[in-house]
Amino acid sequence: MITMDIFNNDAFSAIQMTAAVDKLGYKPSFLSGFPGLYIPRPVRTTNVFIEERDASPALIQTSDRGTAPKEKGADKRRVRSFQTDRIAIGSTIEAAEVQNIRAFGIETELKTVQGEVSRRQFLMRQDMELTKEYHLLNLIQGRFADADGSVIYDWADEFGQDQMVDVTVDWTKATATAQYLRQLVNPQRRQMLKNLKGLGGPDVQVHALCSAEFYDSLTTCNEVKSTFINWNAAQELRNDVGQAYGAFRYAGIWWHDYRGTDDNGMGIASGEARLFPVGANIFQMAYAPAERFEFVNTLGQENYSWMVYDRDRDSWVRPELATYPLPVCVMPSALQKFKSA
Repeated sequence: MITMDIFNNDAFSAIQMTAAVDKLGYKPSFLSGFPGLYIPRPVRTTNVFIEERDASPALIQTSDRGTAPKEKGADKRRVRSFQTDRIAIGSTIEAAEVQNIRAFGIETELKTVQGEVSRRQFLMRQDMELTKEYHLLNLIQGRFADADGSVIYDWADEFGQDQMVDVTVDWTKATATAQYLRQLVNPQRRQMLKNLKGLGGPDVQVHALCSAEFYDSLTTCNEVKSTFINWNAAQELRNDVGQAYGAFRYAGIWWHDYRGTDDNGMGIASGEARLFPVGANIFQMAYAPAERFEFVNTLGQENYSWMVYDRDRDSWVRPELATYPLPVCVMPSALQKFKSA
């Protein structure tokens, strides 16, 4: 007979459960699995300190020989503190649910209950992964937003940076005017790279996440179609361009047909595309330690898991999953939005 004492086993300690949840398989979403998109930054405190420096290169005026050279002033620095937030979810297991859980008389009580806990962890992990994707989607737009859409930090406001002006794409002109898109895109791409102030060097790539409407207009535009049709070496690419949830490179930018949630609750707004640099390391994800004594002053981990017990009636236990992140964009001035006219 299974008793609630089984949960006092070391297998259900916070350390073991945290280790176990990291081993659970999951299907990565697009941004979560995007190579080099962001840098994870484990921290030991609940606050994250960000140093701002105005260290842009400057031209040096000529001077006469024998005179003192121009003095290079110290960088203007400002350090600010930002608070990490908690994202947590739990799933209560009632005593009645494990009363007769042992199957076929061959599994031990511990393994069977571990299986139920693991199943709950997996389901919660799926929600966590979706939430992480949501935060990354907001991060490439320069903000840290909560699940209800409320903005926790707008990084352009926090750092006093001006974001690039939105660009309107007239698809009628794109059809009628030769090289309209390229002439529209090139200045924006140059400005984005300038706004990075050298971050990432020459290896920076520009990517764009497109809504279905924007992507379909882009891939059916005569300018884009003619480019690939006339490229004899691109038979396979020509066949792929225009396919749902595909990607292709044009005018120095990788365009992706981004797939959000099927209920349209999370994704790129209709008729829009969001442009962002990859390789400049402007996106960072800080992870603070969990709110338990055993994790105090340790480096934060991406996910934590533990068991909460019914101390009064001993009738339920609740596996919980938590993360303490702060998604930061240090150069929101290098982000861009395109929208259909």
